[in-house]
Order: sequence, then C-alpha cells, then structure tokens
Amino acid sequence: MSGRAAGRRAVLVGSVTAALLAVGVVLSAGLGQLPVGPAEVVGSLLRAIGMPSSWAPTEPLIEQTLWQIRFPRVAMSLLVGALLAVAGAVMQAIFANPLAEPGVVGVSSGAAVGAAAAITLGVSFLGPWSIAVCAFAGGLVATLVVYAAARAHGRTESITLILTGIAVNAFAGAALALLMFVGDTASREQIVFWQLGSMNGSRWSEVAIVALVGALGTAASLGLARRFDLLALGDRTAAHLGVRVEALRVGSIVLVALLTGVAVAFVGIIAFVGLVVPHIIRMLVGPAHRGLIALSALGGGVVLVYADLLARTIVVSADLPIGILTSLVGGPFFFWLIRRTRRTAGGWS
Repeated sequence: MSGRAAGRRAVLVGSVTAALLAVGVVLSAGLGQLPVGPAEVVGSLLRAIGMPSSWAPTEPLIEQTLWQIRFPRVAMSLLVGALLAVAGAVMQAIFANPLAEPGVVGVSSGAAVGAAAAITLGVSFLGPWSIAVCAFAGGLVATLVVYAAARAHGRTESITLILTGIAVNAFAGAALALLMFVGDTASREQIVFWQLGSMNGSRWSEVAIVALVGALGTAASLGLARRFDLLALGDRTAAHLGVRVEALRVGSIVLVALLTGVAVAFVGIIAFVGLVVPHIIRMLVGPAHRGLIALSALGGGVVLVYADLLARTIVVSADLPIGILTSLVGGPFFFWLIRRTRRTAGGWS
C-alpha cells in the first residue's frame, strides 16, 4: 500500500470510527430506565457548550440524569477504552508481538492488586489519587516482571510472554483473594468490583483524573511513534539509526503501566480491549504507529462505549459487568490470533 493510499485509508477509517463514536455516545446517554430522546441528548450537550437549542430538555430530572449519571459514565467508557487500546498498541510495539496486551500479560491484574491493596489497607497518603497511584505501581511491577522474563538473547519470545502472563495473572488472583480474606465487607465488595469491571457510579472527578493522565500518556505515545516504527525493523537496525532501544522499552513500559493503571483504578479489570482494537486497526491502516495509536484510541473508545451500552441494556433492570462482555468477545479473538500467528510465523519462535 502506497503512502497516499494508506493516508486515504486512515482518513476513511477515522471518519467511520468517529461517526460510530458519536452515535454510540448519543445512544448510550439516551437509553436506560429513564429514556431520553436523541434530540434532547444533543440539545443538552449544545447548551452545555454555550449554544442554546430548542432540542434541550426542559425537565430538571432529565438534565440531572444526563449530567450526573449518564454523561460521566459515557465519558469514562470512552476514556478507559482509549487508554487500554493505546496501552495495547504501545505494548505490541515494544514487544514486537501482536499477542501482547495489558490484560493478557498480567498488567491489568497487577494494577488491580495495587488498587485493591490501597482499598484494604486504607492507603490515603495522596488523597483521591492514592488508589490510582497504587494501581500504577502494581501495573508497573507486573510489566517489569513480564519484560524481564520474556526478554532473552536480545529478543522477546512469544511463548515466554504468554506463560509469564499466565503466572502473573494467577499470582494476582491469589493476591486478590487474600486481600478479600483479610479485608472487611466493604473492601470485599470493592475487590469483587475490580475483578468484574464496571462503569457504574463513575463521577466527574474520576473522569477528570483519567482524562488528564490519558491525554499526557497518549501524547507521549504519539511522540514515540517514529521510534516504534524504527524498532519494528529490529533492535540492531533501530540502534544503528539512533534509537536507544532499552531506554525506549523501559520508558514505554512505564507508559503502559501508567495508562493501564489509571484505567483500572476506577473501573476494574477490562480484558482484551488492548489486544483486539490495535490489531484490527493495524489490519485496516497498516503498521505505521502514529496513525495506529491515534486510531486505536478512537477505536477503543467506540468499543467500550458500545460494550457499556450493552452491559446496561442486554439484561432488563440489571447492570452486567462490562469485563464479562469484553472477555466473551476477546477470548475467541485471542484464540484466532494465536492460530493465525502460528500459521504465518511457522511456530512460536
């Protein structure tokens, strides 16, 4: 595919994805126990940005429902999906492996353990940031363990990556169970929340933290995109072209832990978004990382907005944990990806 054709393809994919996101935001904000029409949703948004509209709702109950419950939840879904997808794209770049993903290799579980420990032990030294910081620390430790174990003789082995992820996830599960055992009833309920994942109860203060960290992390990822392109040529070639390979990997590991940690800190474990979205975007627009990362962020937001919509509506009068839905879709996709990788690469090496 030529550069011009790839650019047109990226614009087309971006336009379609943005349109899907806009539709998903309106539908997700409107559907629920108190139905709100699409015109009222759009009118409320226009009024909020200083554009009065006859579509805006006149009933205070509808306005309160939208701005206190629906919009924070939609915004959190969009942001968390974007962050997890960007983290997955970065992880696949530094490991040079399409199977790498924060959930698969245990980063999400490590972050959840950090957040659960903060809850159980009552850590509050940083105020409202305490849980997010502990989640970041847990995700960073898990990522460093995976990197150290999977790296051998200057390359990352796929089978070692997967096996290390299994081990980290198993250890994290045991740690979560231990924290549930020693914690009180309220702590147990919150830890169960981490394990299932849910957007329920999202608040604007939490959205603001995720948005701030996510914007900085995504900007840093886009800034490293050119180096990721060079890294795809091989470590030796990248180093010859001026890339400090190990420094890039370590910095990217911290970046992945930051993105994953802040996402997991408020909504719990949501698996496979970082695996599925970057891989689909790569198949559509190619491997150039600047477009890949930007479109992965957009695509991740689309996936989680629609997944959260299904979680709220697929079962009447119930809120299905969103992590269940993403795993139901991501699990079969991961199986297909493993088989495809083995066929095209001639094995695991």
